[in-house]
Amino acid sequence: MPGSAGKAVFPNVAEADNDMSEEHFHMEQKHAESFWGGIVKSMGLVFGDIGTSPIYTLTVIFALTKPTFDNVMGILSLVFWTMTILVTAEYAWLAMSLGRKGEGGTIVLKEILVRLLKPGRKIAFVGFLSFLGVSLLLGDGVITPAISILSAVEGMVLIPGLEGLHQWTLILIAAVIAVVLFIFQYMGTDKVAGAFGPIMVVWFVALTVSGLVSISTHPELLKAVSPYYGLKFFADNGFSAFFVLSEVILCATGGEALYADMGHLGRKPIIRAWYFAFVALIINYFGQGAYVLNHGTDKNLLFGMIQWEAPVLYIPFLILTICATIIASQAMISGVFSVIYQGITTRIMPLMKVDYTSSHLKSQIYIGSVNWALLLLVIFIMLIFRKSENLAAAYGLAVTGTMTITGIMMIMIYGRTKKKWKVPFAAVITVVDTVFFLACMNKIPHGGYWSIILASIPFVTILIWTRGQRALYRALRPLDLETFLLSYQQIFAKNRNIPGTGLFFTREWNVVPPYVIHCIIRSNIIYERNVLISIIRTDEPFGVKTHLRTAIGPGLDAFEIKAGYMELIDIEKLLKKNGIEEKVIFYGIEDIATPNPIWRIFSAIKKLTPNFVQFNKLPASKLQGVVTRVEM
Repeated sequence: MPGSAGKAVFPNVAEADNDMSEEHFHMEQKHAESFWGGIVKSMGLVFGDIGTSPIYTLTVIFALTKPTFDNVMGILSLVFWTMTILVTAEYAWLAMSLGRKGEGGTIVLKEILVRLLKPGRKIAFVGFLSFLGVSLLLGDGVITPAISILSAVEGMVLIPGLEGLHQWTLILIAAVIAVVLFIFQYMGTDKVAGAFGPIMVVWFVALTVSGLVSISTHPELLKAVSPYYGLKFFADNGFSAFFVLSEVILCATGGEALYADMGHLGRKPIIRAWYFAFVALIINYFGQGAYVLNHGTDKNLLFGMIQWEAPVLYIPFLILTICATIIASQAMISGVFSVIYQGITTRIMPLMKVDYTSSHLKSQIYIGSVNWALLLLVIFIMLIFRKSENLAAAYGLAVTGTMTITGIMMIMIYGRTKKKWKVPFAAVITVVDTVFFLACMNKIPHGGYWSIILASIPFVTILIWTRGQRALYRALRPLDLETFLLSYQQIFAKNRNIPGTGLFFTREWNVVPPYVIHCIIRSNIIYERNVLISIIRTDEPFGVKTHLRTAIGPGLDAFEIKAGYMELIDIEKLLKKNGIEEKVIFYGIEDIATPNPIWRIFSAIKKLTPNFVQFNKLPASKLQGVVTRVEM
């Protein structure tokens, strides 16, 4: 699999378990954060998406369901148990106990599994699952900012005097907010992240207080925490209740961020913060349920509830809502950058220009091409769906797909470690995930197909790129080092060598690509010192190791860099540290000739994206690209 270099297959499952428990130690070391400080930061960086779901979840559900007392009790029970099973149990309890040096996410689950599995079909299946999970998450990265910002802006129509605002005006305002948000991405979130936590704390406090005030009018709704009312809802409504699940899932969207963002803050602060967020969200949902019984479902439930409780605070609350949705969108954008960076370094995605916006936070990156593509897609989705309730029809399919994939991978991991007792729990949760995923299938004709279209773009790109890389490697027919040395030694012995050091990039130090053969053997470009340099990405997120092999041939050395897939490498610094002062840096460029339409797309992607040396920001004055024509 791409990115699996440097793996060791565990001789027994006990060793794998030790690796995972050892990871907790690294995490606690890395995140020595104050108790409350960690919770506040988590509120800002992790819970934006799930924290803003009360703006639209129950409003959308009760647009489909009659607001009778039994139905309100049933829906509240389903919301409570959905958040308990799919967020608390699946992510806070099970997924977050799996990680690699404190990092989480679909790619991390893949890397853990690849270490536990023997080579064969299962590894290919795991790779396919991880590609699908990553693609669904990236598709979600378009819908989340669109639905969050649009739903908040729509609250403006409840301000006295603004009732007549046209929907297109609201879309324009939402689009302007999105444009401003994306324009400021290049500065990095590091500078403003400090304000995110406190704003989200105020947001969760506002949700809690408004929910409590409303619940006081119908305290009997608290009985809905019993699963009996959820089951009764199914008994009363039959098959139509199954389709209501496709809207109930909106309350858990963003739950996957607990695990995906684990590397930013550590496990404990996120779990502690989740308990506060969970209580705030449940109280608010139950408060909205009481509001439905008192006032019906004519207005957006959250905004209507605030306006009924404290009309004078409505505008400040609306401003707070817009701030919260911007923070939710920001968290998703940062998450997309992070996932794509992991994809680039594990070689499942093409290289892209990456800028690092923080000198001390490795997670703070900016990918310009992704940023502008996301902005265009977010505005496009706003224009297509026009209303947040229409957008809800497209939302949920990707989320439930990601949750189901996480569940399957967790079963496979726990089944191969000492923690086999967790397998039944993971299996039950995966069954629940699958039920929600099947319920969301009914959204496909109503806009859910956009979720599939958006996810298919990265998925097809990943498949073409990974298969193209393998096919290209085979077509290049590299030489093994021993065969290469036979000709190399004869040329070096002629003593017509160029003074200084020549650097040649290779994929592996002991496999010589055609461009090196072209340079040294055919063109006799040979230096006094020639260094074959290779970079191998390991299955750990961080850590850099270097190894200099000297005299593998006369005047020939090999320099190997092993780096974690989240690591930012300063190649020039590492070379100097190992006494390599290069005069020129050679790298290969492939000119692909092919009648195959798939490989033509692969060739076009290669031409459009930066090459290896541009990605690693090597000094342009020393670079020499050598073109090799390849038949694929």
